[in-house]
Amino acid sequence: MLDTPMPETETVTIRRLGARGDGLAADGTAVAYALPGERVTIAREGTRGDLVSIEEASPDRIAPFCPYFTRCGGCAVQHLAPEPYAAWKRGLLAQALAQAGLPANLEPMRDARGAGRRRITLHVRAVEGRAEAGLMAARSHALVAIDHCPITVPALHPAPAIARALSAPLGHGRKPLDVAVTASESGLDVDLRGHGPVSEGVRAALVRLAGDLDLARLSLHGDVVVERRPVQIPSGEGRIPAAEPPSGQGPRAGLDHLLPPPGGFLQATAAGEETLTALVLAALDRKVRRVADLFAGCGPFTLALARAHEVHAVEGEAGALAGLDRAVRSRSGLRRVTTERRDLFRRPMLAHELNAFDAVVFDPPRAGAQAQAKQLAESRVPLVVGVACETGTFARDAAILVAGGYRLEQVTPVDQFAYAPHIEMVGVFRREASRKRR
Repeated sequence: MLDTPMPETETVTIRRLGARGDGLAADGTAVAYALPGERVTIAREGTRGDLVSIEEASPDRIAPFCPYFTRCGGCAVQHLAPEPYAAWKRGLLAQALAQAGLPANLEPMRDARGAGRRRITLHVRAVEGRAEAGLMAARSHALVAIDHCPITVPALHPAPAIARALSAPLGHGRKPLDVAVTASESGLDVDLRGHGPVSEGVRAALVRLAGDLDLARLSLHGDVVVERRPVQIPSGEGRIPAAEPPSGQGPRAGLDHLLPPPGGFLQATAAGEETLTALVLAALDRKVRRVADLFAGCGPFTLALARAHEVHAVEGEAGALAGLDRAVRSRSGLRRVTTERRDLFRRPMLAHELNAFDAVVFDPPRAGAQAQAKQLAESRVPLVVGVACETGTFARDAAILVAGGYRLEQVTPVDQFAYAPHIEMVGVFRREASRKRR
């Protein structure tokens, strides 16, 4: 039997923190979990270096709180002190805007991690003949089994055990299974993905398990297996003082409920949704009568906007739009709300349609809203508020609007994806009076 040769090692100095949270050496070598200023020994593998040891530690290095950190691929920078962490995150957005040739008129970053993430997707795989539930290792398909994820809300801490239990009728993880779990006011909402159609016997077993586990709702690929209690997500900006209502509009306090479809999109944290909503509302004044809410989802912005403005909500996903419609009908005191199902990637609202509105809010997925931004740039809409979760596509779409005659008044970074290289942002665009289109 041949001995496996030990990898060659070398010592490098880390110059800066990269966009994914890796420490970067002078030659660009990326070293996960290394910090600027540190001298580290690495085992080189192409353009990456595996951290072997830290020879000189940065004063910004702190002890991570999660026992799975460096094994699970979810968090990148738990070892970085709060002040440089905030500067790094804010810098990701500043760099993207600069590369797009836009002024980096950045507001201070808002901390929106709140009580923790309210949704998690776990992976269930068969390991040595038994089902294990957890998250994937960084840049790998290897499963890291976990007891619970410390950055989630306490209601999600039982999620791995629940995922393992639900895998039993589906083969104990012999077929890869993804389990999306959301914490709702009425209990856990679980959507199983990856297995495909099941027999009536398996379906009956899942119904029994949902009762034993006291789930609010259990779905299979978005198809409801059983709904024991209506899934409701508290939603409303009234719990935070970040955005005072414009003069003359009266108080905006209150609490709505979102009714998401199985596996439907929600902001990662309740505090994140509240902060984003407050920033959107703060951009509008009492002169705004009609608002278009594009990529509306199940309606967090729509419900908040409709307290003072007429809203036309546009969304491509039927389940989300149906949930929004139910939420509107169950809520009193709202202005007129209309809805439209429309794929805004393939069929964006056209400039002449947009001209009917005093303001437009858009919150697209990570891919951004390039086609819609081009139509907005051709419109006469006085005010556009862009919400995004990816710095590169936000900067691209913002550049389109600016080239079309909008001024980027401010951008606010919002940190709800704590310790990960992702950040939310809200940009306020106002059409230049001298460049209004006819």
